[in-house]
Amino acid sequence: MTAQQSSAGSYWSDSLKLVGKLLSIWFLVSFGCGILFKDFLDQYSIGGAPLGFWMAQQGSIICFVTLLVIYSRWMNKLDKKYGFGEEDS
Repeated sequence: MTAQQSSAGSYWSDSLKLVGKLLSIWFLVSFGCGILFKDFLDQYSIGGAPLGFWMAQQGSIICFVTLLVIYSRWMNKLDKKYGFGEEDS
């Protein structure tokens, strides 16, 4: 195995770990807060709506968009770390 192949393997391994972590967070927020922990979260409210309902309707979408931004930034750092970053013109 060449050094380039080893670097590419490490890059994909780190990339898949990142994706797995972010998808786990998204799952916990969307499924966990909207369904599993709904009864507990409904004790609290945001703008007059129960928190469990709010998390199912708005919170999971906001979380998803936030995770997209985090993914973009972390992947740019990962690209630079392994030498796959975009070159400035």
